Amino acid sequence: MTEAPASAQTVVAFEEVKDLIGKNLGTSAYREITQGQVDLFADATDDHQWIHVDPERAKDGPFGAPIAHGFLTLSLLIPMWGELFDVTGVKTKVNYGLDKVRFTSPVKVGSRIRMSAVIADVQEVKGNGLHVVADLTIEIEGQERPAVIARFLSRLYA
Repeated sequence: MTEAPASAQTVVAFEEVKDLIGKNLGTSAYREITQGQVDLFADATDDHQWIHVDPERAKDGPFGAPIAHGFLTLSLLIPMWGELFDVTGVKTKVNYGLDKVRFTSPVKVGSRIRMSAVIADVQEVKGNGLHVVADLTIEIEGQERPAVIARFLSRLYA
């Protein structure tokens, strides 16, 4: 279940993206991590480790419950990014990669996560494009330590 966004989405024209360096884009809505999502991700990636897919066994495991795959949590940055940021006047958007990803806390099934983002840098690239660097934090509701810290790289082409 996803709630309405916790803050207004930042929408700017392609020509204004460079003005956002240093800007905090706010926080996405919370989204619950379900066992169904974890099971689908396990099937898609062929990672059926019991700490993810066996709720009964996981109760006695190191986390006291089944946990989401770190890469499942990371993959949810894409819909949360879309809640936070959009650019008009763009023909193509490309996920360019990630730098320095850290899974700093496990996400138990049933937990709710949300993401905050800060635009760290914007550089022009060939083909009338922009290389956007954003520092992301995916947090778990009610926990001080975040689930994921990453530097997200994307490209926008007008």
